[in-house]
Amino acid sequence: MNKCTTIESLDNKTFRSVSNSGNGEVSEATTFHYQQNGSMIMASYSGGSIKDGNLLGQIDEEGILTFAYQHYNIDNEFRTGRCTSTPELLSNGKLRYHESWEWTGGLEGSGQSIIEEV
Repeated sequence: MNKCTTIESLDNKTFRSVSNSGNGEVSEATTFHYQQNGSMIMASYSGGSIKDGNLLGQIDEEGILTFAYQHYNIDNEFRTGRCTSTPELLSNGKLRYHESWEWTGGLEGSGQSIIEEV
């Protein structure tokens, strides 16, 4: 993995899921739209089995994201979780995030996912 130690900004960047653990609800049809204000990051996401979701957290000096997320799925169930995402700089200059997530709010389980900048 090409470690990425400096990220100028995630503001107005779009990412798409490329893989996820089987117990996750995000799929290749899910798109994330990021905003950044200083070290604070926010994103809205939807697509596939996700009707509408958002996340809020922070980015550190190495580009690692730590955040909480929440969404409604197509079965009208409310889901929450937390995630840590580690960046990788791709050869085309785009970002890939390797994510370790876990459900909260009554659901059990955790998983791994990958999102890539579009």
